[in-house]
Amino acid sequence: MKRFGEFVKREISGEILLIPTGKTAEAFNGIITLSEVGDFIWEHIEEVDSFDALLNLILEEYDIDKETLAKDTSAFMNQLIRVGMIRPETERW
Repeated sequence: MKRFGEFVKREISGEILLIPTGKTAEAFNGIITLSEVGDFIWEHIEEVDSFDALLNLILEEYDIDKETLAKDTSAFMNQLIRVGMIRPETERW
């Protein structure tokens, strides 16, 4: 996956936020609040070459049920794709 757009990540009052900047702020009206796992995904999304590799990376870090993780991660990734924040680089996604 490849991240797109200009976003800065800030932690404010215990919440992790992605804030659009530059031209991205003109097209993207809003702020994204990330969970701890969502933040982990955002930080590592460009390091893995497939959805399964991403799941395995998350499972190494967190004690989460793989089935639930796959469902939640898929939904999160689809939201990021839908709003244009990430794009698949290969068909393995």
